[in-house]
Amino acid sequence: MPPHRPVEISPTSYLPVTAVASITHRITGVALFAGTAYLLWILDAALRSEAGFAQAGALLATPVGKLALWAVLAALAYHFVAGIKHLLFDFHVGHSLAGARVAAWLTLAAAAAAGLGLALWLW
Repeated sequence: MPPHRPVEISPTSYLPVTAVASITHRITGVALFAGTAYLLWILDAALRSEAGFAQAGALLATPVGKLALWAVLAALAYHFVAGIKHLLFDFHVGHSLAGARVAAWLTLAAAAAAGLGLALWLW
């Protein structure tokens, strides 16, 4: 019997990358629903008065405010990229198992790049 060797455990060892991309698409949809309330609250405060505008600006200047804004924008970026992937699938572009895997990796990579770009822009 061969010796037992350590096994590398990664999220894709349990779930295929297509499942990870699909689950992430659903999670970002829920995050966008909640994030819309946050953005509307900030918009309401900013449009209410000059003091509210200053308060909204001060909130968005804090690390927590920037993190929350980044989370909403990163969720939007992922959801947008995944939506384009699904739109291409509707036109039968990459409509195979191998194509779906490549599209899932490209979606994850593009969203990660967008998230990094948004972080650099906000901070």
